[in-house]
Amino acid sequence: MEKGGGDPLGLLCPMGRPEKLALYRGGQTRVEENSRAIAGCFGGGQKRDWQCPHVRVLCVSPKILMAHSEALPSLAGDPVAVEALLRAVFGVVVDEAIQKGTSASQKVCEWKEPEELKQLLDLELRCQGESQEQILERCRTVIRYSVKTGHPRFFNQLFSGLDPHALAGRIITESLNTSQYTYEIAPVFVLMEEEVLRKLRALVGWSSGDGIFCPGGSISNMYAVNLARYQRYPDCKQRGLRTLPPLALFTSKECHYSIQKGAAFLGLGTDSVRVVKADERGKMVPEDLERQIGMAEAEGAVPFLVSATSGTTVLGAFDPLEAIADVCQRHGLWLHVDAAWGGSVLLSQTHRHLLDGIQRADSVAWNPHKLLAAGLQCSALLLQDTSNLLKRCHGSQASYLFQQDKFYDVALDTGDKVVQCGRRVDCLKLWLMWKAQGDQGLERRIDQAFALARYLVEEIKKREGLELVMEPEFVNVCFWFVPPSLRGKQDSPDYHERLSKVAPVLKERMVKEGSMMIGYQPHGTRGNFFRVVVANPALTCADMDFLLNELERLGQDL
Repeated sequence: MEKGGGDPLGLLCPMGRPEKLALYRGGQTRVEENSRAIAGCFGGGQKRDWQCPHVRVLCVSPKILMAHSEALPSLAGDPVAVEALLRAVFGVVVDEAIQKGTSASQKVCEWKEPEELKQLLDLELRCQGESQEQILERCRTVIRYSVKTGHPRFFNQLFSGLDPHALAGRIITESLNTSQYTYEIAPVFVLMEEEVLRKLRALVGWSSGDGIFCPGGSISNMYAVNLARYQRYPDCKQRGLRTLPPLALFTSKECHYSIQKGAAFLGLGTDSVRVVKADERGKMVPEDLERQIGMAEAEGAVPFLVSATSGTTVLGAFDPLEAIADVCQRHGLWLHVDAAWGGSVLLSQTHRHLLDGIQRADSVAWNPHKLLAAGLQCSALLLQDTSNLLKRCHGSQASYLFQQDKFYDVALDTGDKVVQCGRRVDCLKLWLMWKAQGDQGLERRIDQAFALARYLVEEIKKREGLELVMEPEFVNVCFWFVPPSLRGKQDSPDYHERLSKVAPVLKERMVKEGSMMIGYQPHGTRGNFFRVVVANPALTCADMDFLLNELERLGQDL
C-alpha cells in the first residue's frame, strides 16, 4: 500500500480509502488507484481471487471489503439501497406483524419448544454478513414465532392491542434515536414530555408539580421510595445508609412486587416493608395501616412512606385513597399511589371515582402503555412537588452534559432528574395518540373496556362450568373453568386440588394451538384461576364469546 497509511493489524485508511492498493493473484501484482477498480477485483461478476495480504479491512467505498473473503454487502453511502431495505422491512412489518398479527383469523402465537426454536431462528452470529434477502427472511421468522400482543385473543397481560398512531410515534422515536437528557439534542421531546406530564398531572388533580418518564412502573415505584427517603433524610445522598435509622414503609399484600424489590435495591431491605391487610376484595384496610404504623414505631422504626395501589395486578382492586391519605396526613408520611394499571381510569368521567383521593398523593406512577395501549414502554412518575426534588435527589451535575453557561435556559436539561444517563424518548407515542384521539376518544376507549368486561361477566354467569372469583370493579375478570368431571362435586375433599390443575392444562392447550392466551394464577388460599384482561381497544363482544367457547372446547374432555 502506498501513501494511504494504515496498519496491517487494523484499518487501512483513516480518511476513507487508500490512494493506491497492491493486490496479488498467484505471481501477479496489480496496483489500483480507483476504488471501483479495486472493488471489481473482489466482486462485480469477476472471479474473486485477488488478495491483499496482511490487511484485515479495506476502507473502500461503495463496498466494505475484507481480505481473503468475498465482498460484503454494505448500505453505507447508498441511499437508494437503504430506502429499498427499509421499505421492504416495513412491508414485512405491516403484512406480518400488523395485519396478520391483529387478525382474529390468525394465530396468537406459533409455539415451539426452546431447542426447536433456536434451530428455526439460527441465532448464531457469524463472521460473514448475509444478503438483504436473508435479512428480510430473518425479519419474517422473528415475527412469525413471536407472540402477537396486538391480537384480539391476547388476554394474557395488562397490556395488549396496537394503536396505529402510537406505533407511528414509536417508529419516529426509533428513527431519530436521540436521548432525552438535554434540550440541545432533544429539543422537541423535552418540550413534549413537559406538556404530556402536565396533562397527566392535571388529570390527577394537580395544577403544578414535576415528573419524568421512567423505564417501567417498577422503576417509577422505586423512584418514589427514594424520593420519600431523601426528602426526610437528605444527608443519605452523600453519606449513605449509615446516616439512617431503621425505616418502615407500608403497602398492602396485594401490592406490586416492585415495592419489595425496590426496598431491597435501595438498601432498605425487604424487612422494612410492612404488609398491611387487604379485605376480601383486595383493598388495603386503613385501620390495619394505622395499626401497622403504631407497631413499627413501637419497635423503633421510623415510618416514612405508604404505597397504595389503584388497580391491583390480579383482582384489579382500588385502595381507598381518601382514608389512606387521612392516615398519612396524621402521621406525616409520603403517600405514593401505584396507579400503573388503573391510572388511565382518570380519563373516564363515569369511572374515575375509583381513584377518589388521588389528588392528595405526593407521587403517582401511571403506565399509559397498559390500558391506553400506548405501546411499551410508556411509564410516568408524577410528583406534586415543586421544589425540584427530583433533581436535588438524583442530580450529579456532570459538566460534560449539564454545562451551566449554555446559550439556552439550562432548566430545560432534564437529564439530571433521573438516575439514568441515556434515556429513551417515551412521550411521542402517547402525545401522537392523544392528538389523534383527544380526551374524548381516550375516554371512550376506557368506557368500552369496562363495558366489555361487564358483558363477559354476564356471559360467565349464564354458562355452566364457569364460576366467578368475585364481581370485578375493573377490567380484570377472574374466574374458574370447572370441567365436566368436576361439576356438582364441590363437596369432594379433593375438589379444590383438582380444580387448581385445570387452568394450567387449558393454558398449555390454548398456547400450543395458538388460539388465544389467558393468564392464570393462584391467589391466597384460592387455587389457580383465569384472569382475563379486557384492555385491547379493538375487542368486541364476539371476542368475549370466542374466549368462553374456546375454553369449553379445550376443556370438554377434562
